[in-house]
Amino acid sequence: MKRYTFPFISVLFLIAATLSGASQKAVNTFTVMSYNIRNSLEKDGTNAWDYRYPASGMMIDDNQPDVVCVQEALKGQVSYLDVVLEDYKAVGVGADNGKNEGEFTAILYKKKTVSVSKWGTFWLSDTPEKASDGWDGEKRLCATWAVMKDKKSGKRFFIVNVRLAGERTLRDGAALVAAKVRELNKDGLPAFVAGDFNMEYSDSSLLPLRSVMSNAREDAAIADTTPSFNGWGKSQATIDHIWYSGVGSCISFETVTKPYYERNFISDHYPVKATFIF
Repeated sequence: MKRYTFPFISVLFLIAATLSGASQKAVNTFTVMSYNIRNSLEKDGTNAWDYRYPASGMMIDDNQPDVVCVQEALKGQVSYLDVVLEDYKAVGVGADNGKNEGEFTAILYKKKTVSVSKWGTFWLSDTPEKASDGWDGEKRLCATWAVMKDKKSGKRFFIVNVRLAGERTLRDGAALVAAKVRELNKDGLPAFVAGDFNMEYSDSSLLPLRSVMSNAREDAAIADTTPSFNGWGKSQATIDHIWYSGVGSCISFETVTKPYYERNFISDHYPVKATFIF
């Protein structure tokens, strides 16, 4: 996180002045959210999905991001969001079989502001092109990627949604993601990578990604320092990140801690969102 030597109010003034001065040039903002929803099979007592499911839809509807990258969701959870959020549509597959089984890293996009030209999946394994066991053998994990267009500006962009878990996956996963961004983003479009990385953004395992992208929390003109993992109020860690490249600037980064559906914790992770000048 950047530390500024001038008062916080000065940051607000500079942003306001920048946006005001650039308004005649039709400045366009674009918001990306990352949200580990916590899968519905976990035995979480009163924090189980059956008790908290309305809160996730309410949170997304309240924040209105252009794109939401959801991790750890099972098919029923993705289907619920797809139905309850009429303004959004989801793409993605289950990691177990490339269809409906296993965890999804689904990308939800706001239909009024975003369109999709193509999307696909790669697995966090030695054979990323097909549904396959992960490096750590615990569960299959996949990443969803898409080429999309921001309808407001007409600009296309590339986005990846990923969740890293397991010792080797944490060590090598970011390098695979960085390689896939280079491989799949053939037109060199502005790019975003969002997800649950299960490590602090200063971790050396993220260096392959850091070498080609910027971290939104670190670079945003205004950002909080609230940890994104809450562990149902029992833990704190900053492990959910949004990375970007080829975008003008990140004007804000926020950890969404607002309660929804009278739930202090809508998941064991807080959603994070970044707004860009795009």
